[in-house]
Amino acid sequence: MNSLTAIVPFYNEENFLEESVSRLLENNIFDSILLIDDNSTDQSGMIAKKLSNENNNVNYFFLPDNLGKGGVLETSQNMITTSHVIIHDADLEYFPEDIIEMFEVSKKFPNSLILGSRFIGSKERSNLYKRTLFANKAMSSFFSLLFFYKVTDIATCYKLFPSDFFKNFNIKENGFAIEVEVLAKFLKYNKSVKEVPIKYNGRSYEEGKKIKTIDGFKYIYSTVKYRLFN
Repeated sequence: MNSLTAIVPFYNEENFLEESVSRLLENNIFDSILLIDDNSTDQSGMIAKKLSNENNNVNYFFLPDNLGKGGVLETSQNMITTSHVIIHDADLEYFPEDIIEMFEVSKKFPNSLILGSRFIGSKERSNLYKRTLFANKAMSSFFSLLFFYKVTDIATCYKLFPSDFFKNFNIKENGFAIEVEVLAKFLKYNKSVKEVPIKYNGRSYEEGKKIKTIDGFKYIYSTVKYRLFN
């Protein structure tokens, strides 16, 4: 029987965390929601504690050091007891109702990675920065070329995968390049990715968007690195 954990890494997301997690809770498909605080210095921790106290399936964990997204995921590997895992960033760019469709697809393909793509289908999307949109598409094309496997959106946060893979996944990246590492290593684990269209509402840097131009170059470097090495 399929079951699902949502991992929510966050760092200084006091303006968005409560609504972001509330969106998850509105979609009653999660056996467990892990709120992992990457050493926030604002009120995010207090908000997460409140959510954990009010909901039986929500658990809050504080990290004494700032480890980055990859470090947060590595910390959570031994906490997973469900058959599948998805990562949900603690901003308001993604919509958890899309996870319902992704989870249904995972029931048909339990050993596949289910990828939420912002570039297929006709769901509502808002991209504030066109350069980021074009860069994401170019990086996805480059990744597809190197791995001989078409993937339309390598940088998407929404990747749902079997826990057997996640718990044994040797994580090396700490920053946003973790998105490439996950996908690259999964294709070596099982060359099966099923894409599902998702909605997207990109936030601005003034609202707390953290990814930068340098991360795009890290994506390209990581694509080559994980194509050649583990």
